[in-house]
Amino acid sequence: MGTAGRIRRAKAEAVPKLSIGITCYPSIGGSGIVASQLGSELARLGHKVHFISYEPPFRLDRKQRNVTFHRVELNEYRLFKYPDYTLPLAVKMVEVAARHDLDILHVHYAVPHATAALLATQIARKQIRRAPHVITTLHGTDITLLARDRSLGPIIKYSIESSCAVTAVSRSLKKETIQVLKTRKPIEVIYNFYRPKPPRQARTEVRRALRVRESDFLLIHLSNLRPVKRLPDVLRVVAELKNLEVGDHGKVKLLILAGDSFAPFRPLVKRLGIEDRVIVKENVLDIENYLHAADAGLYTSEKESFGMGVLETMSFGKPVVATRVGGVAEIVQNKRTGFLARLGDVKAMAAAVRRLAADPELAARMGAAARIRAEQEFSSQKSVEQYLDLYRRTIRDCRD
Repeated sequence: MGTAGRIRRAKAEAVPKLSIGITCYPSIGGSGIVASQLGSELARLGHKVHFISYEPPFRLDRKQRNVTFHRVELNEYRLFKYPDYTLPLAVKMVEVAARHDLDILHVHYAVPHATAALLATQIARKQIRRAPHVITTLHGTDITLLARDRSLGPIIKYSIESSCAVTAVSRSLKKETIQVLKTRKPIEVIYNFYRPKPPRQARTEVRRALRVRESDFLLIHLSNLRPVKRLPDVLRVVAELKNLEVGDHGKVKLLILAGDSFAPFRPLVKRLGIEDRVIVKENVLDIENYLHAADAGLYTSEKESFGMGVLETMSFGKPVVATRVGGVAEIVQNKRTGFLARLGDVKAMAAAVRRLAADPELAARMGAAARIRAEQEFSSQKSVEQYLDLYRRTIRDCRD
């Protein structure tokens, strides 16, 4: 560790440690990934981190020191037509707050998590005379989709306005939140971050296992395959390039790291005639091995409040071809770290991939710039320091 690193660690050790509760959706998706990484980084700094959810987050290391998982038990009484999660979550939050003297409840998504946290603080004040401060992080869906629903919009707005502090993962999402809900609550932008793990397998080994030759140009796509990701556009880009020859008789191929079943897309793959070009791996944990083996990323989302897959790809020094939507345009610098195209412009995206595949020096130069941007602007150190500063300001200034 260098001098600067030792100074940072010494400062971190000198600051009083916090007890922090984190609630997120545990499934594969950007919010759960970021919440897990944030908790891990906070625990590494010596803070006590308590995850509260119905399942452990997908990438959470439960063996890590200072990390504890608290399971929310769901009941299915016949009295309720639909099982309720918000109320059992609130009760569990009160229990954890009382037992572990939580300073902060950091919830990811306004509903149901912030709503449950606000109810929990009301109960806590009655039962234990002290309630944790609620910080809500907006990731996108609660604004881009749910906030427009008349049955949910008012409670989302209330949950945001009543939180001690609110953050958004991009400037784009902050702007949309204010436009849709007309909120007056200050919203701080703290970008998502990614700490890449070193690959445990060599690039050649991974490509050999995938049956991808070194002369092939391997695109990678990471997502949960929801409709908003527009996976058919990804496949159509590959179809546009199926007759392209790369280098010494290489081909453009696509590796999809899928967070859900790929089965619904198999018929389209067959119709497009690209069965030999598409490789799918579902629910992969060791994404670093595959990102290391790829040559570029391909993302065609219709909406993207941030774009976690884009950042993960750039962190491994790979240029990205993506749609110019939402937070993606805040991550990718067009013609410097990759190429941005209009939504649905499959031909333009195929042309960008063709250009990268035909010019290895350009791809390497853009990939290097992508890695530097990821390290400098979206580092774990930068974002975690911003969150810790927010936690301490909130504890000092927020009077419920």
